[in-house]
Amino acid sequence: MITSKDREAVRGWFAGRLPEGLFTELLDVTVDREEITVVGRIPEPELAADASQAERDAAREGRIAEFRGRTRAARMEVAREAEEKYGRKVSWGVQCADTRGWYTTVAAPVMTRLRQPERQVLDTLIAGGVARSRSDALAWCVRLVQRNADEWLVDLRDSLEHVEQVRAQGPDAG
Repeated sequence: MITSKDREAVRGWFAGRLPEGLFTELLDVTVDREEITVVGRIPEPELAADASQAERDAAREGRIAEFRGRTRAARMEVAREAEEKYGRKVSWGVQCADTRGWYTTVAAPVMTRLRQPERQVLDTLIAGGVARSRSDALAWCVRLVQRNADEWLVDLRDSLEHVEQVRAQGPDAG
């Protein structure tokens, strides 16, 4: 399990290692067993005050694409160092106003055993055209839980961090 101390160390390393001016702000560094995801804010394109929402959305998408191409070499260098140091793949995301773009994120396989009632849920999602496969259906279910149970998941993660702290104070603490 990744501790909050580990997460803080990884975030600190990226805050110190990212090239000056890469992002206007480092928004988030998320760590799990497979991946480190680094998300930073980039400036919004300057448009006329009367620009339509469609024009603003397209300009943000263009800015995200421009940033990706322009910073690729620098991001790859940082990612190589981090992957060697932490043993995880590095993915990137940017926030431009309210638009978020993702680069090279990991899609990790998850093996699970499901009984018939759970498989029927997935198969119903496929039959209804919500998903193309059981894998897609399972990912859809996870996103639904994530969206609807966000506060509960935050509370659960916080309690796990407390468990880590208590465990670290136990008799086997080095």
